[in-house]
Amino acid sequence: MLRTAVIGTGYLGKFHAEKYFKLKNSQLQFLVDPNFEAASALAKKYKCTAAQNYHDLVGKVDAVSIVTPTSSHYEIAKFFLSHGIHVLVEKPMVVTLKEADDLIALAQQHKLVLQVGYLERFNPVILDVMPQITEPKFIESTRIMGFNPRNKDVNVILDLMIHDIDLIQSIVGHEIKSIDTSGIEVLSNSLDIVSARLHFDNGCVANVTASRISLKSERKLRIFQADAYFSLDLQNKEGVICRKGVGEMLPGIPNIDRKVLKPKDNDALLTEIAAFLEAIENNTPPKVTGEDGKRSLAVAISMTEQIKQQNAGSAS
Repeated sequence: MLRTAVIGTGYLGKFHAEKYFKLKNSQLQFLVDPNFEAASALAKKYKCTAAQNYHDLVGKVDAVSIVTPTSSHYEIAKFFLSHGIHVLVEKPMVVTLKEADDLIALAQQHKLVLQVGYLERFNPVILDVMPQITEPKFIESTRIMGFNPRNKDVNVILDLMIHDIDLIQSIVGHEIKSIDTSGIEVLSNSLDIVSARLHFDNGCVANVTASRISLKSERKLRIFQADAYFSLDLQNKEGVICRKGVGEMLPGIPNIDRKVLKPKDNDALLTEIAAFLEAIENNTPPKVTGEDGKRSLAVAISMTEQIKQQNAGSAS
């Protein structure tokens, strides 16, 4: 039984607390938040202890989820890793690549699990199709939603698109050769809509769009490879696989075999946290490593800088 805690009891932190409480190999000990009243109310629900200061947890927990504003991730994760405590940190991992390197080195030094919270990796439709994706040549992703003021501490790349950056990099499995990015601010003081084209060194191209100023919510991923087309609805956890069949429907046009995907639904966050605890118990690398977190962060930073330079050039 692993002694666990959640640092941050805001919107997402409440869900982390629920999952740790449910898992049989987790003994939820603490919920930590500067807002002691909020932490106390949630702690009462999950029969654990509320705290305001995460420093008080040393020697009392084995693993924590860090679900706080991005700007605080580094200091909190550094503290726990330095004291021998395993860490699951929500995305974006940290603010700078130097901070990412520091946390990766600390986890390696103390032989600890450092997992980054990319929830789409645990989406049932992604888990279903990943073994069938071989050498994708073209990928198109769209992630759009309405504006939410609680996410305004980061731009839309770090808020939304970074999920797709991580997912696409894990699917392609090759290095990015070049990036073309454009984006604008609309409702906030940071980028609210961004479009990017990623060129990989194996020839694969990915078009990625993210918006947080839309009138609807949508998370879709389309993947093309030599023998198949995958159309995935990540929001509704379903999809379609189309493959070239035997014979022709018309002269020169092959038959298409179409398979509808409706995988058994799972609780992606519960699966993610269970995988974190399993990596600790088995002393194995987590499914989403600190290196993965740094890799997607590097792309997000590069995109942001590219747009800054473009917009500065336009202004002059």
